[in-house]
Amino acid sequence: MKRTGLFLLAIIFTIFLGSWGMWGHYAINQSAIFALPQPLSQFFYNHIDFVSEGGNLPDVRKYSHLKDKAEGPRHYIDIEDFGDIPFDSIRTKKWDEKSLQKWGSLPWFMSDTYKSLVASMKGGRRTETLFTAAELGHYIADAHMPLHTSSNHDGQLTNQRGIHAHWEALLVERYGKGYNLKVDNAIYINDVDAEIWKIIKETHSLVDTLLAIDRNLRNEFPADNLYEKDADGKVIKNKFGQWVFSKEYSELLHNALNGMVEKQMRKSVQDVANFWFTAWIDSGKPNLISMDQPEVTKRAQKQYKKDLKIWQKGMVPYQYLEKEY
Repeated sequence: MKRTGLFLLAIIFTIFLGSWGMWGHYAINQSAIFALPQPLSQFFYNHIDFVSEGGNLPDVRKYSHLKDKAEGPRHYIDIEDFGDIPFDSIRTKKWDEKSLQKWGSLPWFMSDTYKSLVASMKGGRRTETLFTAAELGHYIADAHMPLHTSSNHDGQLTNQRGIHAHWEALLVERYGKGYNLKVDNAIYINDVDAEIWKIIKETHSLVDTLLAIDRNLRNEFPADNLYEKDADGKVIKNKFGQWVFSKEYSELLHNALNGMVEKQMRKSVQDVANFWFTAWIDSGKPNLISMDQPEVTKRAQKQYKKDLKIWQKGMVPYQYLEKEY
């Protein structure tokens, strides 16, 4: 699929900015910390701000003054664009770089980032470990967003403009604080690459359902009430130029999705924790907490216990304050 000119700009501003939204990535990485066993959980908790905030770094690379052109394809994979071949063949076939730049390289980059995390932990590189873990959390979360696996990223092929950001950012910002993000204890992943592609396949299976629900609702919903408007009747946009759907339509869509957004966020939290834990095991269970000053750990231990209790109730101890909408 060609992405040029004004169409490219529309895709950039509508789709990739924010991925799960700033609040979503922040909450996913933060929640995953508490699903880890000790002392790994304590090490990440010592740097909870860094790890939580770091969940948004890949998006910052794309849209800040850095404008990393290589970053975009790492966040998605357009399954349909790989052709009419069995899903497993997409994984096993060798694809040229030009194709991956067009159709997305998310699963392959997840694998590369995982390997980097293992190497960072094994090498005792503290800052690199935290940085890479935070970024891996971002890509894992992206892999759980259905429209990150489809060439119809924003419903642009079915006249459903704005569905992408609405699903992953606006709904999360409006309803996410009520989600239960407590998950099971992290478990070891026997085959990391197989797990990555399993996630992609399961996520992609939701695409048609998501789009059908939104499409049917839009056909029934008064078009004039679809977006929020200012006093002059102009559609309100957020600070990234995305149209803001009305609260009435958001509520209707959120209810019709029947927990899909919350479920995918919970899966994200679980898988981020599982991948972090697996990387630690695969790196030989290094004593990461020894890389922190004892005073840092001692000071954080008391607060960790309080925040763990909050998380065990399904809540996120620290909220992301910057609003997108």
